[in-house]
Amino acid sequence: MSGDVIVQRVRQLIARSGRSQGEFAALVGLDPAKMSKSLSGVRRFTSLDLARIAEVGGVTVDWLLGRDDAPALAARHSSVLADPVLAEPAEKAIEEADRLMQFRLDLAFLGYEQHAVLPPSPPTHDLWIEQGRQLAAWALDRARKAGADPSHTRDLADLIEDVFGIDVAISELPNGFDGLAYSRKQSWLILVGTSAVPSRQRFTLAHELGHVLAGDDQGLLMDADIYDARHRKHSSEIRANAFATAFLLPQELLEAEASGLEWTEEAFAGLVVRWWVSPSALAWRLHNLGLLSMELCARFRRMTTEQAALLVGELGAFTEWIDAASRPRLPQLLLRDAFKAYLDGNATLRPFANLIGVDSDVIRRALEQAGEEPPLTS
Repeated sequence: MSGDVIVQRVRQLIARSGRSQGEFAALVGLDPAKMSKSLSGVRRFTSLDLARIAEVGGVTVDWLLGRDDAPALAARHSSVLADPVLAEPAEKAIEEADRLMQFRLDLAFLGYEQHAVLPPSPPTHDLWIEQGRQLAAWALDRARKAGADPSHTRDLADLIEDVFGIDVAISELPNGFDGLAYSRKQSWLILVGTSAVPSRQRFTLAHELGHVLAGDDQGLLMDADIYDARHRKHSSEIRANAFATAFLLPQELLEAEASGLEWTEEAFAGLVVRWWVSPSALAWRLHNLGLLSMELCARFRRMTTEQAALLVGELGAFTEWIDAASRPRLPQLLLRDAFKAYLDGNATLRPFANLIGVDSDVIRRALEQAGEEPPLTS
């Protein structure tokens, strides 16, 4: 985008601030002479200049650059927002997703790009279910090469970030909103709600990962309720559900562990606890793989996860899982990159402080007490 647009928009922010050009320059930590030269076209604004101006002006770097190509998120999901039950959690989810994505895009502008690992090509099978399984096979292979085991990992957020390089956030959202997947300009985000039903949250994380790996929507894809009957009929949902099932309960591993078991309630409960899934999901998977009769499937499906944990003496681990799933989580990759930009002298401390919701002065004092020399003032 031409420098004329940038200059025009910086002038708009100066006028809007009610300050003089020199005062605004001082506010963003820029020498008044440099500001004057940049506004006259003699000097170009640096990436750091634009990041600071955007921060002080309450806009995005994309806006300063004239990149207004992304439509309003709410406009793209009017059907969900029109639902009186889903509207409030959907709006909050969109707001938080957009906030986090903008942090990611601003960091990319400063040179801290996200390095997501995605399939080299889309799945080719004609059936949506098989496409999901193909994606899961690729994802499992990728995870194993990285030394990770999704099947027996309780908290998937760290695994998804470590293995696939995708930002993962867990946010407090009203009315049990499940999650969303968001991609924009070579940046990817998964956001799910906190939950007192950890197996559902874990399945949602895998489900949203399936959306990202499949390249679904190339924008914002919302799953307000992943178990809604109408929602599950969509082709992309069929694929994402098939992916999540195969990713969390891979056939070969499950057959190896379940074959030859005497199907008592204790034996089944042991599998529930070791695989971190709901009894219903496990029973259906075992039945569909021919490892469990329909009669036993119907019987075991009535068991709750709490009952399963109690049966095998793992109630403490189950309550810890509930506690973990109920806590918000910021994307750790995003936090790392934001802090690195500060340490490298390419950003002030304020963006990192805004990301975690703590005053920058508090963080600065903590760094000073720890012996860290602040590279830039806020």
